[in-house]
Amino acid sequence: GKTPHQQIGLTRAAMPRPKKQLFSVMIKCLRGNGNIHCREPKNLYTKTGYIALPKLFVTLNNRSMRPFILDPLFVGIQRVHGIGPRLGKAIEELTGPCVLDLLFHWPLALIDRRSVKKIEDVENGQIATIKGRVTATMFAKYPGRPSKITLSDDTGDLSLVFFKNPGGYLEKNFPINKYVAVSGRIEIYQGLPQMPHPDKIVAAEQIATIASIDPIYPLTAGVTNTVLMKSIRSVLDKVPALPEWLDPHFIKQEKFPDWQTALKSVHMIESADALSPQYPARRRLAYDEVLAHQLALAMTRQQQKAKPGAPVIADGKLKEKALKALPFELTQGQKDVLADIESDLHQPYQMCRLLQGDVGSGKTVLAFLAAIHVISAGKQAAIMAPTEILARQHLASLQHYADKVGIKIALLTAREKSKARQTILDDLASGKIDLLIGTHALIQDPVKFKDLGLAVIDEQHRFGVSQRIALSEKGNSVNVLVMTATPIPRTLTMTAYGDMESSLLREKPPGRKPIDTRVLPHDRIPEIVDGLKRKIQNGDRIYWVCPLVEESEFIDLSAAEDRHAALLQYFPGRVGLVHGRLKGAEKDAVMEQFINGDIDILVATTVIEVGVNVPEATVMIIEHSERFGLSQLHQLRGRVGRGEKAGSCLLLYQAPLGKIAKQRLETMRNTEDGFEIAETDLSLRGPGDILGTKQSGDLDFRLASLEAHQDLLVAAHQEAKLILAKDPALTSERGKSLRLLLYLFERDQVDKFLGAG
Repeated sequence: GKTPHQQIGLTRAAMPRPKKQLFSVMIKCLRGNGNIHCREPKNLYTKTGYIALPKLFVTLNNRSMRPFILDPLFVGIQRVHGIGPRLGKAIEELTGPCVLDLLFHWPLALIDRRSVKKIEDVENGQIATIKGRVTATMFAKYPGRPSKITLSDDTGDLSLVFFKNPGGYLEKNFPINKYVAVSGRIEIYQGLPQMPHPDKIVAAEQIATIASIDPIYPLTAGVTNTVLMKSIRSVLDKVPALPEWLDPHFIKQEKFPDWQTALKSVHMIESADALSPQYPARRRLAYDEVLAHQLALAMTRQQQKAKPGAPVIADGKLKEKALKALPFELTQGQKDVLADIESDLHQPYQMCRLLQGDVGSGKTVLAFLAAIHVISAGKQAAIMAPTEILARQHLASLQHYADKVGIKIALLTAREKSKARQTILDDLASGKIDLLIGTHALIQDPVKFKDLGLAVIDEQHRFGVSQRIALSEKGNSVNVLVMTATPIPRTLTMTAYGDMESSLLREKPPGRKPIDTRVLPHDRIPEIVDGLKRKIQNGDRIYWVCPLVEESEFIDLSAAEDRHAALLQYFPGRVGLVHGRLKGAEKDAVMEQFINGDIDILVATTVIEVGVNVPEATVMIIEHSERFGLSQLHQLRGRVGRGEKAGSCLLLYQAPLGKIAKQRLETMRNTEDGFEIAETDLSLRGPGDILGTKQSGDLDFRLASLEAHQDLLVAAHQEAKLILAKDPALTSERGKSLRLLLYLFERDQVDKFLGAG
């Protein structure tokens, strides 16, 4: 990994029992996830005889070792000549612990010092390089007072200003009549040009060394740009020439340099073009990173398919009953996705499929029918939802169908206590429960299935990868179906869920009417409240969403509690409040009132974002909509218009609107297509916010940008498939080079799939 090497010298003189100490050091290294490298000589002599090191390494270290050719890139920064422990520690905090981290710390701007100017031509605020003769000096005698040196050419004078003079530096380097070259920022003070603390100072004949382009890096306290630039350039020469792992035709098509040249080009900037994400050197390194990522995901999927798993074959009788129990016919899109799922279940390996369906497209029914398939084969199924509200909603919507089909369905959340909970656990372990719906409670240790055949994870973006794995480990060869109502751009799907097959459900059930979306300023609230009176008289129900639970002195937003109190004055006894701080039973009680029509308006935070289904709700009002992301606004809007009446959504904003907020609200007004909205959201917000929970670092690219390099991600996705189709164990010459790539970008956790080589 990134752990800097510890080089340990073992000699008979220094250690009376080197063999014992060697074992101890190696075991400590392995426990810290370090790598052990075997150097010449191949055997170590001790008092007890020779130790065959390679054999010892195989015994202790079951991981394949990082290839030696990469060692210069994984040297600890503190061990780099000229850096040392104190400076190295500050740089480590900025970039990471090893040389490769330093090289992957790219510049974000540049300073062009190539313009050598006459003093009369300099302008305030510009970076200039000047050559001149020292004609006057004034060295400060007291701390805190400035020293001034006058530099002259044939057009005028320039003052060099210094507030420090360590060790008489100025007297030594600026004798009268010496010709020097300086580069720095010009300031006009009292009508005269000066250069406070020049960035660079050399003898006049060396002006070519500073008349160049300097990269500007992201910095941290204790690390200056000059120091960081010198540190990076000192290790650039140590970058090894590595065998090429990219396809030669693709290199020619993209005009990519080789890896070593690309890395140097990023830092040795020759023009402003080098800062662009489309600069060939940057694109090359970005492609290397996404290819390593896609190759690792493809290998993971390949390994999953290699795991033994019994085909789940059903006779179709329960499915026929379930389809007859539905009050509607499946859309063609639902039929196609169900066919994909059933095809996966018939395979001799575990299913791992992502189902993306826009708001209201009917994913829950497909989860139920997938569960029916495995239950028909004598197995059990589980559906895990991120909130109690959504879990209970699933139970309420599926219980009727389960009763008609004749299967037993149960709910398990943190609220089920003592005797009732134990009864559920006992029935689950004995196989009496066919389908269990629940929250995180499903992955707790006491939950034991008799034979879990299908795990459905609903709203995957609310869970981490570890929770998905934990549920799938509740049985042998458990098939996994991951569902999300948050449409994910294609590039993000390949990045975060590349180890899964993917199905899209874009078609909505027939009869769904468009939602009328309007964008209004907050000062229209009195008019809106008057309009709600008419809606309520017609039997409609209203969601009113606020972003905070209580007023914050730092953020001037309307709180849910305050809005609830204000609306109660207009609609006494007809307004409820739901937010994340309420206990589960309190939330359920309010939701039940809203569903039954005992209250007409539900003031809520975003706890109602997903899964809540109240057909009578026709109006969604979102306060401070400019503070929400596009995907979240789309999810909230999807809570209305789910019945016979058309829905409307009012997006209230606080003026003035920023540019990005305005784009978001215009997008919401112009389209209801969740996939189009997701693509816009990606370009406006970036990948992390769209998926919510960080997917185990999957989106944490250092060199690639999902916005700028989408084409490269698509290409890498296809290339990874082709590579493994031809060379599944990466044993060819190119395969061995690709192993180097996996180590470079820390995707070597998949090396256990490759074996030795």
